[in-house]
Amino acid sequence: MGGSFRAVNNTIVPVEQVERTILLARGQRVILNADLAELYGVTTKRLNQQVRRNVKRFPFSRSLPHAFTEHGAIMAASVLNTPRAIEASIFVVRAFVKHRELLATHKQVARKFRELEKHTKDHDEKIEAIFEAIRQLMAPPEKAKRKIGFGVKEKRAVYGKRKKRKY
Repeated sequence: MGGSFRAVNNTIVPVEQVERTILLARGQRVILNADLAELYGVTTKRLNQQVRRNVKRFPFSRSLPHAFTEHGAIMAASVLNTPRAIEASIFVVRAFVKHRELLATHKQVARKFRELEKHTKDHDEKIEAIFEAIRQLMAPPEKAKRKIGFGVKEKRAVYGKRKKRKY
C-alpha cells in the first residue's frame, strides 16, 4: 500500500510522510488544514475559502484551524477540483487506511499480550512448584546416623523346635 506523490515543488513525498501529518484530536484521526493544503498544492487560504463556500459538506466547528477526517480530506479534494488535489487525495486516503491498519494491529498485539499475561500468572505458581520438587530430588540423601556406644556382635541364638523328650 505504499506509494508517493509529487508535492508543491514537484518532489516526491512518500505515504509515510503523509501519515506523519495525521493527528489524533478528540478521538478522531485528522489532518490540519495547513498540512492538507500543502499536500493538495494550494494555499491554506484557498482551502479555507472553498470550505466556507461549501460549508454544508464539512460538519465541523467554525474555529480555526480546520481539521479534516479521512472523509473531509476527500471532500476537500472534490471542492478544490484540481488534478493535483484529486491525485493527492488518493495518497491521503491510503495514509489513513494504513494508519487504521496499524492501530488495529496494535490493538491485536495488546490483546494477545494480555492473554499471555493471564496464562503466565498460573504458570508462575506451577513452575515454582516444579522447581521445589526438583530441589528436593537433587538434595543429597540423609546419611544414617552412627549409634553412640559400643556395639556387641554376638552370634545369633538359634531358637528352633524343641527336642522331644523320651520317657
